[in-house]
Amino acid sequence: MTTIAISCPDDVLISLKENASEFAADVRMAAAAKFYELGRLSSGRAAELAGLPRVVFLRRLSEFGVSVFDLDAQQIEEDLANA
Repeated sequence: MTTIAISCPDDVLISLKENASEFAADVRMAAAAKFYELGRLSSGRAAELAGLPRVVFLRRLSEFGVSVFDLDAQQIEEDLANA
């Protein structure tokens, strides 16, 4: 697994009322949701990035305004292949 470090101003964490680990989990989920929405990752791979089971990831997508049902035929086939 590759580790990527990002800098975050302390004021951002204070505004979000989060600690660094909570922020990191939110950033991973947000990135995974966006990559999934753009069709760059299947739901399974996006769930991996988010560090969540696939079912939990799919349930949380609505928090980011991403629909689970907005898939084309190719995306459905990819998700089935990765399930």
